[in-house]
Amino acid sequence: MAHFNVHYTKDLRTEMTHLASGTVVLTDAPVDNNGKGEVFSPTDLVSASLASCMLTIMGIAAREHGFSIDGVKASVSKTMESNPRRIAGIGINIIFPKISYSAKHKKILEIISKTCPVAMSLHPDLKQDVHLHFID
Repeated sequence: MAHFNVHYTKDLRTEMTHLASGTVVLTDAPVDNNGKGEVFSPTDLVSASLASCMLTIMGIAAREHGFSIDGVKASVSKTMESNPRRIAGIGINIIFPKISYSAKHKKILEIISKTCPVAMSLHPDLKQDVHLHFID
């Protein structure tokens, strides 16, 4: 079980501390919701966490199947709805480095991208638009 502390500092900013490591993450309300937007917003972190989870689970699968995804990058976009205010969609483009992945490896990565714990935890109404790009 993971443990965290979250402290509201001021001006719509929070400071989150991961207790085991001491790592600190700040959040701001986004500019379109009365904030400064100087650091990630909580909804930005949800979107980034989805991509991070996908890459982490892909890395585990790649290791288990004897290949590497070192150097893979993800570009993330988030669409908000206003009534009620919520994340409506997350777009993720995953770009793999110039490595020749077999058809089997590509299929493993595609399946894994849809089954990471964060993806499985988000509400089914939240559209997850994920594309894998292999540079052969």
